[in-house]
Amino acid sequence: MISKPEKFVIVAAAAEADHALTAFDAALLKAGIANVNLVRISSILPPECRKEENGIAFPPGAFVPTAYGAISSEKEGALLAAAVGIGFSRDSIGVIMEHAGHCSEQESREKVKEMIEEAFANRGLELYNIEIKGVEHRVKKAGAALAAVALW
Repeated sequence: MISKPEKFVIVAAAAEADHALTAFDAALLKAGIANVNLVRISSILPPECRKEENGIAFPPGAFVPTAYGAISSEKEGALLAAAVGIGFSRDSIGVIMEHAGHCSEQESREKVKEMIEEAFANRGLELYNIEIKGVEHRVKKAGAALAAVALW
């Protein structure tokens, strides 16, 4: 049985490299979640999961449940953005939403906020608070933007 995560970190980073995949890897490094295996999850933050302000010291190679939005490109001049947000209820689950695309950070943040509000309305839950992190990047050779919530 997989145990319920007890803590989370919310991160956003962008990077430039020689190739799209290495730009994504560099963004993971900048975000502090590079030397693990990200296991993509959907959108639920467990009740009582606490935020770690200074990051989490994940064991190298660990399987880390992560909700993330990421985009990479090798098109010079392309604008990339990624944002992730968590909507918090007072005493129930949190809902994570992410967005990545060819847009500004502000546009990506707004989309995440709208999706969180819709997700709470769909669940009939009262939205207590929202936390969003985002980033944007203008590609020179190969760039990537990443925003993630990693659980542990």
